[in-house]
Amino acid sequence: MNTALLLSAGLGTRLAPFTNNHPKALAIVNGKTLLQRNIEYLQEYEITNVVVNVHHFSKQIIDDLKKNKGYGSNIIISDETNEILETGGGLVFAKKHLEAQPHFLMMNVDVLTTLNIDEMYAHHLDYNPLATLAVTHRSSTRELLFTEQLQLIGWRNRRTKEEKLPKGIPAHYQAFAFSGVHILSNQIFNNVELSGKFSIIDLYLDLCVSKKIICYNHSGDTFCDVGTPESLEKAATLFK
Repeated sequence: MNTALLLSAGLGTRLAPFTNNHPKALAIVNGKTLLQRNIEYLQEYEITNVVVNVHHFSKQIIDDLKKNKGYGSNIIISDETNEILETGGGLVFAKKHLEAQPHFLMMNVDVLTTLNIDEMYAHHLDYNPLATLAVTHRSSTRELLFTEQLQLIGWRNRRTKEEKLPKGIPAHYQAFAFSGVHILSNQIFNNVELSGKFSIIDLYLDLCVSKKIICYNHSGDTFCDVGTPESLEKAATLFK
């Protein structure tokens, strides 16, 4: 696996005021942008073909990548400047850059982690699902629910009590927080009926009734969702 989609198109509203004038991908942690850090993180696992989707202040990201020669990776821009498509729509829009790869990684640019991608990929190959989702046991408003066999069965919002349980709820299940890192089979593209702007989680919830969508628990790894000014400060203490 040598290809990844780095999701960098989001508005990053929680990271305001920085994102009032910049894309979240260019937020800086100890002298390096989130974009640079994640491109270099992927390089540690020989993932050097990186599709970067862009929308919010897209030119700033494109110019940064050109100036720094992709930080040593082969960069392809998936340009959503005209319309933001969210995570699922962004995946479909980038299909032409990904579908030739049997398996590829997808991750949010505002996630920093020490997750071992090689170990996650081995887990993915062992189970052979359409998608493997990195998860941890941590406090989160939104949770993904899995069977003891690691199969996705639903989603819930602990604050609003909203639930999506397309497979029903078994007697025994596990609740995890999603880490924003996925490994996908290219067969995912043969199973997408949604179009336009949509969340990848909604796609997974549609598919989990008949297809295998599983989790990979990486609790214990360092992880930071760099979505707010406070978490940006926290990231600086975790990632040097």
